Amino acid sequence: MNLFFVVTLACALAVESSLGSPEGLTVDPCRPGFSQSFYTAFVSREMLRGQSILKDTLLSSGRVKFKACHLNERISFESSDPKFGVRPDGSLYAQREVANLSEPIQFMVTARGSKDTHIWETTVKLALAGHTLPPPINQIGGEASFHLRSHHNHYPNPRVITFPRRHQRGSSTNGLRRQKRDWVIPPINVPENSRGPFPQMLVRIRSDQDKEIEIRYSITGAGADQPPSDVYIIDPVTGKMSVTKPLDREDRASYHLRAHAVDVNGNQMEPPIDLYIYVIDMNDNRPEFKNQVYNGSVPEGSKPGTSVMRVTAFDADDSTMPNGLVHYRILNQSPHIPIPNMFTINGATGEISTIAAGLDREKVSQYTLIVQATDMEGSLSFGLSNTATALITVTDVNDNPPEFDTKTFLGEVPENAVGVVVANLTVRDRDQPHTPNWNAVYRIVGGDSMGHFTIRTDEITNDGRVTVVKPVDYERNGAFMLTVVVSNQAHLASGIPSSLSSTAGVTISVLDVNEAPVFPSNPKMIRFEEGVPADTTLTIFAALDPDRFIQQTVRYSKLSDPGNWLRINRTNGQITTTAILDRESPYVKNNVYEATFLAVDNGSPPATGTGTLQIYLIDVNDNVPVLVPKEAQLCERSRPSSRINITASDADSEPNAGPYVFELPSFPPSVRRNWTISRLNGEYAQLRLRIPYLEAGVYRVPIMVSDSGNPPLTNRSMIRVKVCPCDEHGDCTAVGAVASASLGTGAIIAILICIIILLSMVLLFVVWMKRREKERQTKPLLIDPEDDVRDNILKYDEEGGGEEDQDYDLSQLQQPETLDHMMSKPAGVRRVDERPIIPESQYPVRPTLPHPGDIGDFIIDGLRAADNDPTAPPYDSLLVFDYEGSGSTAGSVSSLDSSSSGEQDYDYLNDWGPRFKKLADLYGGGEED
Repeated sequence: MNLFFVVTLACALAVESSLGSPEGLTVDPCRPGFSQSFYTAFVSREMLRGQSILKDTLLSSGRVKFKACHLNERISFESSDPKFGVRPDGSLYAQREVANLSEPIQFMVTARGSKDTHIWETTVKLALAGHTLPPPINQIGGEASFHLRSHHNHYPNPRVITFPRRHQRGSSTNGLRRQKRDWVIPPINVPENSRGPFPQMLVRIRSDQDKEIEIRYSITGAGADQPPSDVYIIDPVTGKMSVTKPLDREDRASYHLRAHAVDVNGNQMEPPIDLYIYVIDMNDNRPEFKNQVYNGSVPEGSKPGTSVMRVTAFDADDSTMPNGLVHYRILNQSPHIPIPNMFTINGATGEISTIAAGLDREKVSQYTLIVQATDMEGSLSFGLSNTATALITVTDVNDNPPEFDTKTFLGEVPENAVGVVVANLTVRDRDQPHTPNWNAVYRIVGGDSMGHFTIRTDEITNDGRVTVVKPVDYERNGAFMLTVVVSNQAHLASGIPSSLSSTAGVTISVLDVNEAPVFPSNPKMIRFEEGVPADTTLTIFAALDPDRFIQQTVRYSKLSDPGNWLRINRTNGQITTTAILDRESPYVKNNVYEATFLAVDNGSPPATGTGTLQIYLIDVNDNVPVLVPKEAQLCERSRPSSRINITASDADSEPNAGPYVFELPSFPPSVRRNWTISRLNGEYAQLRLRIPYLEAGVYRVPIMVSDSGNPPLTNRSMIRVKVCPCDEHGDCTAVGAVASASLGTGAIIAILICIIILLSMVLLFVVWMKRREKERQTKPLLIDPEDDVRDNILKYDEEGGGEEDQDYDLSQLQQPETLDHMMSKPAGVRRVDERPIIPESQYPVRPTLPHPGDIGDFIIDGLRAADNDPTAPPYDSLLVFDYEGSGSTAGSVSSLDSSSSGEQDYDYLNDWGPRFKKLADLYGGGEED
């Protein structure tokens, strides 16, 4: 048996369109979305009694109803529960068998449009009809009934939610068993940003067993005992559930709680029930632009309707409700050129586009738009607004062709000049500078068939610089008439014609200059046999003067002549030789001798041309062949391996060189008797012994060598052969090598001189050592008398005093050499060192061969003798001071008083030696008598 249920899902769709108002848009009231966010479907108990919902059972025969804003708009539906499906016509059906609905089934239904990526969602809850059911909204065929009810909890009017009750049928007399009450809990809607007071009651939860048993109520889930905690609370006794603070939909849009009923002992009295709490959105958020300044661009000359840019604002409120629907409009445009409304904006998407023609970058390069975003679908009375700035740059297109400032340009260029700028072409272009639309490209389209000129563009000024790339000749062309065309790097925009001013003429005058003479053939090659004698005329090396319209004289001179073999006639350029031309000279490279000459005209200023003369020297047989090698070594006994390979070298070239002919001369006879030559090829031959044995020694073997010239040249050459004893390998032994070696007379004389010099040096060294040893033995002292530092009277030269001392006789301070000299001095201070007349003390005598260990003893003994010698200077003498001089700045010496006290101890003077003996006796003798 097929069972049918009826469910109708109402959906209203809206489409916005632009009608071209001054703001650019008129909003159509048609809006997409389900009419309700939660639907509850009740199925009667009789429908499921004793059977299940079969697969493919149709649960809905209704159709989705929407406003046909677009006739071709198609809406598709999807179910989040795989047991149920929604057909394109909006019918809800079961895709699998459903045994019972003892527990309510809740799933989501999603709607998608064919032209919009936006989706709409609603919740459908399917449950058995209970005791207290609202009136049915549809009845199909009398077979079954199904109720779809939208619940709107008008907060803060709470309602009572009763736990479902089960009846039992068993062994009891009534024959009943518990069955879940047919009651579905609808969601609870709570507006956000409520002002309280808090806590504020939402619903009351109760069990129908509370009359028999004391019940305790509790709630669990996010918002109760889970984060965010304590948003909702419940009175455990009365079951009143309340909200404790204002809710924010943008923070959390819904809550799912479970209500529990237990007795005082904690035993579960009722199965938990699900509570769905939805936060109702309020318009508490202003639209916010992603950027405060948006940058866009549009080409100049764009047609109306050209997209420029898009601005986007986000509203944190519910985007499916008017609170979160944003509408855009343009508040202001600056500047108002050519009209105040050059742009429009799509109120729904924020896309800015052109609405009028006339964008010209050369007039207005940038527009500034103030864009406003308003929620509540753009209602200025109820919506919240925000603004942003849109900067629109008008980009350049090549709508202005370059034009020359004048139709004719003039220039001049000296002949033969290269790389010279001869004219400057100026253009004007109103497009954006330094872009392909502005950069000029110049082309010469006429008047320069030979390619003498090119035009380069100045990157900064955009001017064209006419430059010479190939020399011009005044004698051939005195002036050029060029036709020049200018264009841009980028092509002109479509529909823009080229200008007549893009073509101009350039007249270039060629200036005549004194050109250097030119050698027609440069370099010039001539051929001669070597050995050409001096004063031979080789050729005439003349230059031509390009200045045909001026009569000038050309003079010639020599610039480079490595061998100084040539001279040139100053007037006609005739080349003659001054020496014999030798092909084998080091100045000849690859048979060619090269010389350079100058041709100078008498112009103002004089011009000089350079020409090179190359002389190819043909070889003649003028060099004899030379034997190679000059020396060789051979065993004294003839054996097959004992032979010498010989060849020849010839400065001439083929055919005046090899092949060579090697022969032994007939005189002296011993040569052919002892030696023989065998030919190997045209270049080599072998020399070997003819006799079985030849005594070791050095032999000079003459050999006749002839080349292949016509006539051939023959040279008698000597080869020095060292004949020596050899070992079994054919190598000379060391004894044999020495025996075979011989020295010349000069070498022997040099060796003897070296030996004599070496012997003389050894003899002189021995004599010098003997003399030095004798001097050491006869020297009495360890050191020279001049270096004796024992106590002596030292004489010091006088030192001049200052300005006040210039009147003093400084000679008074000098030691007199004789007493007579001292007596002849004037009265004053006199110092006389008198030597006591007593026998001299005996000093120790230095041993003839002192031992190094005796030096210290010798010094100490000499010091002791000098200290005890009263005749050794300085002498103890009386100094007489009888004159202090008038005007002396020093006071009288008699005014000085001894600062010594009687307690001074002078015994230490006894330790200072014999020279302080008198002082020690005077002051250290004890107490005064």
